Amino acid sequence: MTDRDHRCPSPGRLLRDAWTSGPVALPGVFNPLVAKVAERIGFRAVYLSGGALSAGNGVPDIGLLTLTEFIQHAQLTAQATTLPVLCDADTGFGESLNVERTVRLFEQAGVAGIHLEDQQMPKRCGHLSGKSLVEPEVMAAKIRAAVAARHDPDFVVIARTDARGVTGFADAVRRAQLYLAAGADGIFPEALETADEFARFAKEVPAPLLANMTEFGRSPALDVATLGALGYRLILFPLTAFRVAMKAAEETLAELFRTGHQKAAVPKMLTRAELYDLLGYTGYEERDRRYFGSKPE
Repeated sequence: MTDRDHRCPSPGRLLRDAWTSGPVALPGVFNPLVAKVAERIGFRAVYLSGGALSAGNGVPDIGLLTLTEFIQHAQLTAQATTLPVLCDADTGFGESLNVERTVRLFEQAGVAGIHLEDQQMPKRCGHLSGKSLVEPEVMAAKIRAAVAARHDPDFVVIARTDARGVTGFADAVRRAQLYLAAGADGIFPEALETADEFARFAKEVPAPLLANMTEFGRSPALDVATLGALGYRLILFPLTAFRVAMKAAEETLAELFRTGHQKAAVPKMLTRAELYDLLGYTGYEERDRRYFGSKPE
C-alpha cells in the first residue's frame, strides 16, 4: 500500500465514484493545460484520446505511436489535474503479456484507468471501415491479463468492442458479455448507429457502459442526460475541443499570413493574466522567493 492509499482515494476510485453518482461527461484533453481548463470549468473526469494524441503528433490513428509516447502524455496529464483521467490504450500494445506491462505503466502514470479494444493491428478509428477483429477469446485473455496486472483493484479496465461495424450488433453484445465474464469493469460499444441501438445494448449488457459521442462518426449525437437515462455511465467527447482548437489555429494563422499581423485575433485570446492564472504562475513565484528566503538588509 502506498502513502497515497492513506491520504485520499485513488484515481480509479474517484472515477468509479463519479459514475456511480450519475452519468459523467469526459471531454478529450489534448494537452495537460486543457485538463486544467476542464477541471476549472467543473468536469468530474477527463479523457486522453488516442485519436487526438496521434493527430496532435501529425500521424493518423492507426497505431503508429508507441506505448512510451502514450505513457509520457498520460503522466503529464495526470500531474496537471486532480481529476481522474481515463486513457485510450488502443489494443494494449501487444498480446496478453504486453498488456500486463501496459496496465502497470498506465497505473504508475497516475491515471484512473484505460480501455482496450478488440481490433487487429493495424487498428483503425472506430468509425471508419476497413477494421478487423481479433478472436473473442484473444481479447478475453487480454482483459484477464489487464485485471491481473493492476496493483490497485479500483484501477478501471474497460473493454471496447468494434464488432458493431464489422460483424454486427449481435456479435458486439456477445463479445461484451464474454469480456465482462473475463473481468472487465465496463464495456465500450464503439460505433453504435442509432439511439435505439444504444438503448438495446444497455438492456442486453447490464454493466457500466461507455458511449462515444465523437463528431462526424456513425453514432447519433446524443446528450449526456439522454445517454444517462439509457444506462450509460461514461460519455466521451474525445476530439471536440481538439477539433475546435485546430480550426481556430488554422483560421488565425491564415489571417496572420494574409495581413501580416494578429490584431483581429487578440480579442479571441487568453490574456497573459488569464494564462498565468490558469498556470498558477503567482504561486510558483511566491514559492521561489520563499525557498531563497529574504535578503539581509
